[in-house]
Amino acid sequence: MRNTTRKVAIAGVGFVGSSCAYSLVNQSICDEIMLIDRTPARAYAQALDLSHCMDFTHTRTKIYTGSYADCGDADIIVLCAGASPKPGDTRLDMADTAYAIYKDMIPQMMASGFDGLIVAAANPVDVVTYMVWKLSGLPRERVIGTGTSIDSSRLKTLLSEYLPIDPRSVRGYVLGEHGDSQFPAWSHVTVGGKPILDILAQHPQRFSQLKLDDIAAKTRNAGWEILQRKGATYYGIANAIAHIVRSMLNDDYNITAVSAVLEGEYGEREVCAGVPAILTRRGIAELVELNLTAEERASFAFSSSVIRSAVAKLPL
Repeated sequence: MRNTTRKVAIAGVGFVGSSCAYSLVNQSICDEIMLIDRTPARAYAQALDLSHCMDFTHTRTKIYTGSYADCGDADIIVLCAGASPKPGDTRLDMADTAYAIYKDMIPQMMASGFDGLIVAAANPVDVVTYMVWKLSGLPRERVIGTGTSIDSSRLKTLLSEYLPIDPRSVRGYVLGEHGDSQFPAWSHVTVGGKPILDILAQHPQRFSQLKLDDIAAKTRNAGWEILQRKGATYYGIANAIAHIVRSMLNDDYNITAVSAVLEGEYGEREVCAGVPAILTRRGIAELVELNLTAEERASFAFSSSVIRSAVAKLPL
């Protein structure tokens, strides 16, 4: 009988990695979760704690600790290992630290015989996605970063508070860097299928308090607002990771904004940036190229240049 066990390995089980495992368990997304951490005792404690959820979940998920050498039979590896930014730093300032972590980790994982999908969640996620793609040698469709998935969710949540409607009735994407140069593609944001720009034009008084520039700024700064108040962000990104993992394991063909290697899409090459992508069991089946306005195209080109400059400083 062919083994159909769905195994996810999580490297780095701090706030983000452990919250990701918790989301995977509660949503019954996979059969096995292997936790890897530079502090084995912490990985063991997280696995033990998570195993005590089983009596209260729909299905049993086997949770245990492992090493890079045990990644060979994993379907997906989620990369959460990283450092928190220091006061005054941007996400891009963490690129050197991320490289120091992954330049040794990824070759060890690949040496295990791993031949699955990688989801990068560590910051700066667009830079990390690119470096992991280079270090792993995997095809570009099999290395995915969480990118602007969480930013797109933040955008929808903010808009829902002004309209007010269920955030899931809002469709749209934040594009580019998961960082300071990101931007919402307002020309493609819809509410119940109706463009947000049309809604604002038709009801200027009703929605006078909804300023798109303010919403974009609040979306961009949401992570920092959380960081300043409690030290880290983890619940939202954990569910974003779980959504991406579920979409791929279930072959959902779901369209989600993720960080992907661009090879001509949106006029960019040799860079990873947040764009809508169709997620399947094989990874990214296709990148969705939105018909952007001239201003949005310029914003995307600038954001890509910011990411590319950060990558160029690394010894890849």
